[in-house]
Amino acid sequence: FVQPMESQLSDIEKKVLAVIQHGMPITPTPYADMANQAGISADELLDVLNGWKQTGILRRIGAIVSHFQLGLTASMMVVWQVPPARIEEVGRILAAFREVSHAYQRPANDRWPFNLYTMVHGETCEQLKATVEQMAAACGIDKYQGLETVEELKKVPPTYITGNC
Repeated sequence: FVQPMESQLSDIEKKVLAVIQHGMPITPTPYADMANQAGISADELLDVLNGWKQTGILRRIGAIVSHFQLGLTASMMVVWQVPPARIEEVGRILAAFREVSHAYQRPANDRWPFNLYTMVHGETCEQLKATVEQMAAACGIDKYQGLETVEELKKVPPTYITGNC
């Protein structure tokens, strides 16, 4: 029998989870604002987050940027066929491009030989294609494929706690 996650949390952890699951407020003091919403101090909120980070419950906190609202209306997932011995090196090179929002490794197989994925953004399709060519030249990988974004799906964070804090 596995207990639900909510029953394994302390009262203060439940309050923190209830506010952070809705995303970080876009304010000059996001942690203080989330703490206020949870009815706790900012130090208490940060103590919980740091504890979760140390135990591995929380990997990171980061922003989800709307590229369309920033004027970056051209997007493409570029998949790369990288020799396994170079995956870390190439991943770092590609992730360093400012047009890349994320890069990650996935296993390749007989039907899909690509093992490194990058999400690339630009203002125009021409700019996007030029960036991808620069990326290929920078890492020396010529086996790649661009998968153009045809529809932006709504990004919704998971809900762990429902109801009041």
